[in-house]
Amino acid sequence: MLNLSKRVRITKEFTQKPNLTHLFESGDLASIGEHIWEGYVRDKQSRRNWEIRTDAAMNLALQVTKAKSFPWPNASNIAFPLVTIAALQFHSQAYPALLQGPDLVKYRVSGQDVSMEARDRGERISAHMSYQVSYQDRAWDEQHDRLLISLPIVGSAFVKTFHKPSEYTNKSELVLAHDLVLDYYAKSVETASRKTHVIPVYRNDMYENCMSDVFRNVLEEPWYQQNAVIQPSQHQAQEDARTGKVAPVPQSDEDTPFRTLEQHCLLDLDGDGYREPYIVTIEESSHTVLRIVARFEWHDVDRLSDGRILKIRATEYFTGYIFIPSPDGSVYGLGFGVLLGPLNESTNTIINQLVDAGTMSNCAGGFLTRGAKMRGGQYTFAPLEWKVVDVAGDDLKKSVFPLPVREPSTILLQLLQLLIGYTGRVAGTTETQVGENPGQNTPAQTTQTMVDQGMKVYKAIYKRVWGALQEEFSKLYILNAINLPMEATVFGDVGMKVQRKDYLEAPPCNIMPASDPNVVSEMMRHQIATMVKQAAMQTPGYDIEQVERQWLKTLHVDGVNIIYPGPQKTGPLPNVKVQIEQMKVQLATEKMKFEQMKFVVSLKEQRQLNQAKIVDLMAKATLEIEQAGGVRAGHQIAAFEAAIGALKTHNDILTQQAETLLKGMEHDAVHGQDAGGGGVQGVAGNAGNPSAAQTIAPAVG
Repeated sequence: MLNLSKRVRITKEFTQKPNLTHLFESGDLASIGEHIWEGYVRDKQSRRNWEIRTDAAMNLALQVTKAKSFPWPNASNIAFPLVTIAALQFHSQAYPALLQGPDLVKYRVSGQDVSMEARDRGERISAHMSYQVSYQDRAWDEQHDRLLISLPIVGSAFVKTFHKPSEYTNKSELVLAHDLVLDYYAKSVETASRKTHVIPVYRNDMYENCMSDVFRNVLEEPWYQQNAVIQPSQHQAQEDARTGKVAPVPQSDEDTPFRTLEQHCLLDLDGDGYREPYIVTIEESSHTVLRIVARFEWHDVDRLSDGRILKIRATEYFTGYIFIPSPDGSVYGLGFGVLLGPLNESTNTIINQLVDAGTMSNCAGGFLTRGAKMRGGQYTFAPLEWKVVDVAGDDLKKSVFPLPVREPSTILLQLLQLLIGYTGRVAGTTETQVGENPGQNTPAQTTQTMVDQGMKVYKAIYKRVWGALQEEFSKLYILNAINLPMEATVFGDVGMKVQRKDYLEAPPCNIMPASDPNVVSEMMRHQIATMVKQAAMQTPGYDIEQVERQWLKTLHVDGVNIIYPGPQKTGPLPNVKVQIEQMKVQLATEKMKFEQMKFVVSLKEQRQLNQAKIVDLMAKATLEIEQAGGVRAGHQIAAFEAAIGALKTHNDILTQQAETLLKGMEHDAVHGQDAGGGGVQGVAGNAGNPSAAQTIAPAVG
């Protein structure tokens, strides 16, 4: 029980203060600091065995080895990467499956939405939150990348979600399981009454926090005036005690960070018997209280009619990611480091035994009798080297007895293969899962079925990680509802806008990751999108535009809205049958234009022929005038003039027809009219029909 000399009164201003330490006396702060430290020690003691197992698992994953003295100094010390392969395999599949490009967050619209307002609001929220985690929080992707590589090894990881006023944005930071101390048997992160986040704080950061009133001013206290104390690892201290080693004390300097304990706990600071949620930060070595802040909002307090507190809904900062739930009911999960640890250690032992046996077989020594006349000392042989001795060959053979050494055991090799095979089954790292060819004659469908069956090992894990992502996005959603400005906020490259009103009018329970936890491979995702697209083309009722956008996203196409703006801008695709008919009409039109041009050329040729006839008639008329005379010459000249007049008239008609036809063709080309719709007046519609030249020609003859 925490006994304080002074109690505080909870008001609205109390919940909004950045630091409450100024409300307490120094003795009360010391009591609070010791209370926080004792709770931290109890929780850390409860998970002592878990820390030992996790440290060993991390050593296996990082292939950390120690010098061996058995069976001889510096014997074989190979660390086979079973845990490493399993972790990399999970990470390589989970990372692209769960974090799909820039569209990471989706808001699902539920219920009737006749006016489409809810859909538009959901699209704004989805785009805004995806923009926040992809661009505003630059470290979000990196933090979750590290999370997905640490999670399969340790089995647990945590993400701390909070609003950072100095950057006007929300933040999600990875907290490794070693750095978040919980009671080992707590039911969940949310229901744990005490959570301690171990945070290193450098001297400059400590100074800045004190000067900005984030921390209580402790710049004059003795622990701050000295270098930070390096706390030894409890597991390392126990191992040194077992082995009898005296570990050297590490030396600290001014760049050594202070270790602070940020504990999210329950404290009764107002003395009403109900413990309120607070965040208390202390320095680890001195137990000095640096900061106390309320972990609830004023509207989260439910009161009785007489003003007494009935219930307080605490603000939760941490989201727990679990790989496999622990069978003993622990809040921490199990990872490949624990599940494969014994198998990995057995594999390491067998491999080292085989290598040591091979070393003994290749480099074995033996015994020398006293009768061997050789110089004393150790003999070593290099390739192609011969030693000179003062003894006969038979005597030397009798004096040398090689040490009987067996070849490396084939039984051990078979056992090694058995262990590695079953390790692959546990971790899902069989040949087909890591991209190896199962056989040249294996049908493609059989291989795909084998891959799908193997991926079932990961589906349950994906769903747990997907659910944790949903919890994290829900926290970010609530922070947006609290901290976004009331006026519209512009974000993204296309000038999209979102308001705090959008978050207040929609419940946070509908926010979720954009990925599908049931789809665990790129091939499966592409096949599903392709089948949906085919069904949309054959069955009415689909939103074709959304289906097309979803299909493009599965192909990881950048700028989907630019490449495919939708049929509202580009118009719908024409009907195939209509296109065929249009092509037939266009072909007929082009054919008619060709016939018309052919007819125009024939008119020009006929006119040139008539012009030649006119010239010929005029020459004949001139000759007749010179040779004949009298009445006969007059009659001949009149005949020539009549023929020449008929030819000129015929040429005028041909010229008019050609000009009229060309003007009609130009008009059709400009206005897009069908030239075959009717023909030009006064011109034959078919080149085979009798023309004006054919009707006039007999008069010329």
